[in-house]
Formats: sequence, structure tokens, C-alpha cells
Amino acid sequence: MNEAGSSGPLINSDAAAALMEPLTDLVFRAGAAILAVNRLAMKIDGKLDGSPVTEADFAADRMIGEGLARLVPKVPVLSEERVHLAKPPYGGSFFLIDPLDGTKEFVAGRSEFTVNLALVTNGTPLLGIIGAPALGLIWRGLVGRGAQRIKAGERSVAEPIHTRPHPQPGEPWIVAVSRSHGDIGTEAFIEARPGAIRQMLGSAVKFGRVAEGAADIYPRLAPTSEWDVAAGHALVTAAGGKITDSQGAELHFGKARQGFTVSEFIAWGDPAAAML
Repeated sequence: MNEAGSSGPLINSDAAAALMEPLTDLVFRAGAAILAVNRLAMKIDGKLDGSPVTEADFAADRMIGEGLARLVPKVPVLSEERVHLAKPPYGGSFFLIDPLDGTKEFVAGRSEFTVNLALVTNGTPLLGIIGAPALGLIWRGLVGRGAQRIKAGERSVAEPIHTRPHPQPGEPWIVAVSRSHGDIGTEAFIEARPGAIRQMLGSAVKFGRVAEGAADIYPRLAPTSEWDVAAGHALVTAAGGKITDSQGAELHFGKARQGFTVSEFIAWGDPAAAML
């Protein structure tokens, strides 16, 4: 298995495009490994931060890690489940993975959990794939080359998707909101948009909804982790959107921040909205 290292070869857009299909298949197979786990009988442990981790997390991580070691053995891999092996900062290109995003949703028996895989080059997500196995969906995007949605059973048919223009005055914002993680800052941000309609969703499904134009915006003005954000960052950007912090600044990944923390972010479906 390809464990984390600090510097990898530079993967450009052409090379990333050539990897899109095998990486999509890897996310699909990781999702199948998660679905094969019996949620009623699985072992659930707690991490130091109090969040749960299950055998499904490790099964998906193992599937992805072994697959990447075969596909691109020289490219470093940073996974949530192997973060203790990380050696930041990361240069060149590296993979940033959350094998099971939304473990709380998974444990609770809900369908909104995802497999997140991102390829980051020079600190910026270039390629992102988000698989929602229980929903039968995969969203994927390559910055500068567009984004797509794939439905289970129709994996050979990738439907192009795009974010939508921000609401006109008097029209409500559709805001993707975390079901499990609320915070005061995010609520204040939403309240500043009178009439906003909240879509309560779990995991990185929220990025998928923004990318496909089903939601206008996804704010998270509280700390989270890079592996929660990177795949969605690439996906939304590829679909025509933009990811910033609350001040409009860009995000950077793989640096030496303690715990690989993202202090806040806003996923804008319409980049022009970030200037308002």
C-alpha cells in the first residue's frame, strides 16, 4: 500500500484526465466494500476527537490504498484513516482521501455517506470524485474540463453537470446544510440571506448538490478537515463554481497546518456570488 510521503511527481491536467476512469472505478469499488458491511453487526470504535470509525471505513481505505499503489505507486497518499503516517508539507501532487465521509450518517442507518477522493497538485485540488454508494451516485470533476454525474447501473453514461447562477433579488437561496454539524457562524451566514431554504444533507453529498445545480451554496464556517473538502473543492470548481473562505480567499491543501484543518469554507455555485 502506498503510504504518505512528503513529495510526489507533478500530475498535470492531461495525466489526471487519463486517470479519471480507473479512479472512478476505484471509488465505485470502495463504495461496494462499504455496502458489504453489516451495519447492525459491525464494530464501532471512537477516535480521539470523539467521532466514530467502523470496519467499513477501514475496508474502503484498504481498497483505495491498494488500488492507488497499483495505479500510481509514486504518488503520495494522505488518508484520514492513515493520517498518523503523514509527513507534511506535501509538494507536487498527492491524493487526499476520506474513505467514508459521513460515518455518523452510516452508523445511523442513513444513505448520505460518501467516498471522497481528490488529486491535489501544488496545493490545489485538480480532480475530485465523490461516490455516494447508497444513493447510487458518483459525482466527478476535473478542473478546467468539466464535471459529471454517474448513476449506478449506468456507469458508462456520464451526464455533464454544471452549477447554476445565484438567485436574483427576491428569489430564495437554496443552501446545503450539514445535518450533523451545525455552528453559529454558518447559521448567521444563512440568516443574512432572508428566505433561504435549507437542504439538510450529510457528508460530501452537499458538494454534489451544488455541483449539479440543485443547491446554490454550501457554507461551513467552522473547522473541518482537508479530506472532507478537497474532492468537493475540485468537483464544484470543475462544475463552474468556486470555493473560498469567508473573506473570499482561496484554500490550500497539504501544508503543515496541525491536523490538516480547514478553518472554514464556502462552496459557491456561482463564483459571482462570492463577490457580493
